[in-house]
Amino acid sequence: MDIFELQGRDYVELNNLLKLTGICPSGGTAKLMISDGEVEVDGRVERRKRCKIRSGQKVFCLGRQIAVMP
Repeated sequence: MDIFELQGRDYVELNNLLKLTGICPSGGTAKLMISDGEVEVDGRVERRKRCKIRSGQKVFCLGRQIAVMP
């Protein structure tokens, strides 16, 4: 499991999280994967590209799980 720290922010948008963690090489690729239903947030498919991911949530994509921390 990977850890992503918000570093004082309230949230990170889902497409940016995938880009920042290196799961996707670009924001465009992240948006395509999200719209194709390839990303889960807290166990449910999430299709909103700019969904706000907050501390305590878990994102699963391409076999990787990311835990978001404060």
